[in-house]
Amino acid sequence: MLQKGGMFLFESVSPADVFTPEDFSDEHKMIASTCEDFIAKEVLPIIDELDAQKDGLMKSLLLKAGDLGLLSTDIDEAYGGSEMGKLASIIITENVCAGGSFATGMLAHTGIGSLPIVMFGNEEQKNKYLPKLATGEFIAAYALTEPGAGSDAMNAKTKAVLSEDGKHYILNGEKIFITNAGFADVFVTYAKIDGEKFTAFIVDKGTPGFSTGAEEKKMGIKGSSTRSLVFEDAMVPAENVLGEIGKGHVIAFNILNIGRFKLGAGTTGSAKKAIRQAVKYANQRIQFKSPISKFGMIQTKLAKMNAASYASESAQYRLAGLIEDALADKKSGPEIGSAIGEYAIECSISKIVGSEVLSYVVDETVQIHGGYGYVSEYPAERFYRDSRINRIFEGTNEVNRLIIPATLMRKAMKGEIPFMQAAMELQKEIMNLGATLPPEDGKPLYTERCMLALAKKLFIMISGSAAQKYMQKLAGEQELIQIMADIAIEIYMVESCILRTLKAWEKDAASAELKIDLTMAYIYDKWPALELLGKEALCYMESGDMLATQIAIVKRMTRYTPVDMIKLRRQIAARIIDKEDYVC
Repeated sequence: MLQKGGMFLFESVSPADVFTPEDFSDEHKMIASTCEDFIAKEVLPIIDELDAQKDGLMKSLLLKAGDLGLLSTDIDEAYGGSEMGKLASIIITENVCAGGSFATGMLAHTGIGSLPIVMFGNEEQKNKYLPKLATGEFIAAYALTEPGAGSDAMNAKTKAVLSEDGKHYILNGEKIFITNAGFADVFVTYAKIDGEKFTAFIVDKGTPGFSTGAEEKKMGIKGSSTRSLVFEDAMVPAENVLGEIGKGHVIAFNILNIGRFKLGAGTTGSAKKAIRQAVKYANQRIQFKSPISKFGMIQTKLAKMNAASYASESAQYRLAGLIEDALADKKSGPEIGSAIGEYAIECSISKIVGSEVLSYVVDETVQIHGGYGYVSEYPAERFYRDSRINRIFEGTNEVNRLIIPATLMRKAMKGEIPFMQAAMELQKEIMNLGATLPPEDGKPLYTERCMLALAKKLFIMISGSAAQKYMQKLAGEQELIQIMADIAIEIYMVESCILRTLKAWEKDAASAELKIDLTMAYIYDKWPALELLGKEALCYMESGDMLATQIAIVKRMTRYTPVDMIKLRRQIAARIIDKEDYVC
């Protein structure tokens, strides 16, 4: 049964109903292998030349990717694509990200660059652009950000005015930080017609009055082209309006949801590749007459890196399965947009989790390398530099945290999720929380499933109190919103781990032992933070006897019995060290 967006906070789901990497078909595995081979053979050997922005190199690599069909998975067969679905697209995204800045260029092209035309283009626009975008003959860019409008996209100042003959829109304004700008052929951009109607346009390279600025000198992803776009009475044909006039926000926000979803998968793939580099180095580096992989603190790092990446991977493919099912038989832009928009909360979680797990993993990868991690001779340095942008791309993580409760409250007001009902029921259950726990069923992770059920109660309690106390003013309480978002994120992550692990156990109990270890390692590492978050929120909202009562309830909701984390991490690390790779 397809779970609606945000409902993970209020209801349980069967392991059989989630998609996991263990469900990959032979075709999915072949796609992953093709991507990995392409990056290993075509990109990594020339990564330094790519980072130096050797003229024409990025475009030539994209053409090679096009020849392999890696640019066309989201495009209908009728327009030269392969239409393999979102799962295939996400598998490609995960596996090209080892290619550093090449991945930035490719994913900007196949994702936010091409998808607006795929989803919202009319027949003429699709026939004109998509066949060439599918092969790499045309490269796409996406232009939303402006000097005064970053995450606040609707504050755009770029203006469009219809010419007297009605044949062109005359655009004036500037876009900044546009990936692929130096060599793109097609730019999806946004302007306000008559300064009011926010509208999307397809702008062709060579359009009169349109130019690009100089290349930005960046901290990381150096091989990608990043420039500003300048519109000075740029003459854009009227037929290049994309979608409906005044409905550009529909395109922009839905494309951002897809971008967040894909970025989550890409960063997870990068984290797994960084673990591979870290453990290989740890096995080779001899200190005090022993490989450093035998040292307990290095093993702790490897195990924590792997457990976090397992959780992220579980969450990403759970969402991929939901979106794949939601998009079944959806063809029109509004239908597709609505289906993806249903999972706006999960898309933001995907982006936040993927980027923050990657930041943690690459930081530890550098630490494991020691001084060598700080020099460009080793890939750890590039992983570190290239990872930082991901917490800014597709809306900063702070903005995405704001989106989670805001979307939840909006869905509650529409009656799409039972938030108020759950809050009222919790008041009745509060004195006997044990009665609300799932029944013992003989399956693994029962204790952890009970902990998860109580964490959902914690979220309802904190969010319900915040909504009741601040009502319409809640949007101004950003610290509370962040706490609500962080609790929701951990619930989604923990549940995704448990569901994936139970699904594997039900198929083959013996082979699921490692997944059980990884799930427990993740849960018990993160669980203490939930109590602290709950207390922090209550100390702001309540006082006196009410505060004392509420804190006592939070303690009951977050109570747990610690496990032997040292033994658990050693078991996980032994598997990583033996395989010299990410394990699951």
